[in-house]
Amino acid sequence: MPKTTAKKDHYTFAVGRRKSAIATVKLFPGKGESKVNNQSVDKYFSAVFYHQQYNKPFEVTHTADKFYYSASVSGGGKNGQIEALTVALSRALKEASSEYTAPLRAASLVTIDARVRERRKIGTGGKARRAKQSPKR
Repeated sequence: MPKTTAKKDHYTFAVGRRKSAIATVKLFPGKGESKVNNQSVDKYFSAVFYHQQYNKPFEVTHTADKFYYSASVSGGGKNGQIEALTVALSRALKEASSEYTAPLRAASLVTIDARVRERRKIGTGGKARRAKQSPKR
């Protein structure tokens, strides 16, 4: 049998979270096609609104042609997933080089938005904060 040598992939790993969505990113140096859940990014996030948002970390650091990534996104809706992906990409860029920290922090892409949907309380008529109407007479 011929002996094969496996090439070790060098990447930066990061995790981003938003609401109930979790994104894990492997950031590779060089040029390549970025993928989310084994699909192209444009296909997975097909709306035009999303395109501007997930490229923001690369626009801020001027590294659009220097890196590509493979991401796994789960949970939540598309909006939560795209925000989790943005945080994960920002963290990965920050780990790749410390010179990207200042512009990412200035654009507030590193900080996590920790707000989560408030749970429904018992006796509130199906809503989180609604109180039952009290009788007047």
